[in-house]
Amino acid sequence: MKKIATLMMLLLVFQLQAQLNITIDSKSTSALPIAIAPLIDNGISLDTDIAAVISNDLARSGQFKVLDRSLIVERPQVGDDIKFGNWRLLGVDYMSYGSIRSAGNGRIEIQFRLVNIADQKQLLSLTLPLLSTEARAGAHYIADRIYEAIIGIPGVFSTKIAYVTAVGTGSQIEYQLIVSDADGFAPQALVRSREPLLSPSWSPDARKLAYVSFENGNSSIFVQDLATGKREQMTSFKGINGAPKFSPDGRKLAITLSKDGNPDIYILDMASKQLNKITKSWAIDTEPEWSVDGKSLLFTSDRGRKPQIYEANLTNNRITRVTFEGDYNARASLSPDGKNMAMVHGNNNRYRISVLHRPSGTMQMLSGGNLDETPTFAPNGSMVLYATKNTNGKGLLKAVSIDGLTTNELVLLDGNVREPSWSPILRR
Repeated sequence: MKKIATLMMLLLVFQLQAQLNITIDSKSTSALPIAIAPLIDNGISLDTDIAAVISNDLARSGQFKVLDRSLIVERPQVGDDIKFGNWRLLGVDYMSYGSIRSAGNGRIEIQFRLVNIADQKQLLSLTLPLLSTEARAGAHYIADRIYEAIIGIPGVFSTKIAYVTAVGTGSQIEYQLIVSDADGFAPQALVRSREPLLSPSWSPDARKLAYVSFENGNSSIFVQDLATGKREQMTSFKGINGAPKFSPDGRKLAITLSKDGNPDIYILDMASKQLNKITKSWAIDTEPEWSVDGKSLLFTSDRGRKPQIYEANLTNNRITRVTFEGDYNARASLSPDGKNMAMVHGNNNRYRISVLHRPSGTMQMLSGGNLDETPTFAPNGSMVLYATKNTNGKGLLKAVSIDGLTTNELVLLDGNVREPSWSPILRR
């Protein structure tokens, strides 16, 4: 029993050290006022405050202004309990309420409702059975449903993020590839190494991660199954093996290899291990990103003397330049609809995250740091997650809404965090 208690304590310490702490800063004046009433618990005690998780999820999206809990004076259980006039006086447009009941054998059932205050109409009604230990996941699911019911696009609160942490100094640095909930909770270490880990990339079904490891001395590309922990080494050529990205069908990886001299873009068929060389240039070609339809690849190249983003048409092998504004544009990340492209945009040795609206050619700056990097789009296109540093040089993550008005800062208690990658929407 003593050994078990010691093991549980060590696991708790790891959770506290690896968990990202989140701070929300919103300047949006168009956020929709919503009240999330605490659920009537019927005497059930849970480790998770479901209403608080829902409130935090909606607040960090930047789309909602959540009413302070201290102002919630009613906790309705059925529609007839709602006093719509009181909620209108509080300036609320929407209100959610519900209850929890025991379903036996460690299971609970959440009854949940969402109403439009002005129209006095019910927008959402659901009954959610789950294990009591899954209460937090249930709260994220409810927040997703609220977001979609009001905004009209899927929420991303049930998604995951992958990132790399670096703890320690000098020869004592330990790198970990972590997967956590999108709000930084429930971190799990997939890989631990004394050598750098880079470029995590999700498969389209969110069941696998590709990444780069230097554990064998040289860079190698691995693909790891999240459910089983099984991993497969995909490449380990001499020189650079880097920047893996899954194709939209999940069968191929776009990668960077320098096995023939200069770094070039290749496509690797994961089943046959057959390589197809896409670029053949004296320049450095790297950081591939698939188009939504899988018919082209965006990539970073200095073939024009300065790093810019180019696109390779996989049908006719034609390569065209995409970015022209600024001295430096790199690390493209496409929104799910392909219309917006996030990138690292550099001028005068200052590197910030910007978004290019491809149909119009207009560019918007989203971040304000000096060394912001590795942008990755949320799978509904509403936010961009990226790595940066604070004034003390500590590596952290920030998520910024596509209008630039809401930011979430995710900081590791002990160490630095970098190389974020946002998962696709998890299918239930």
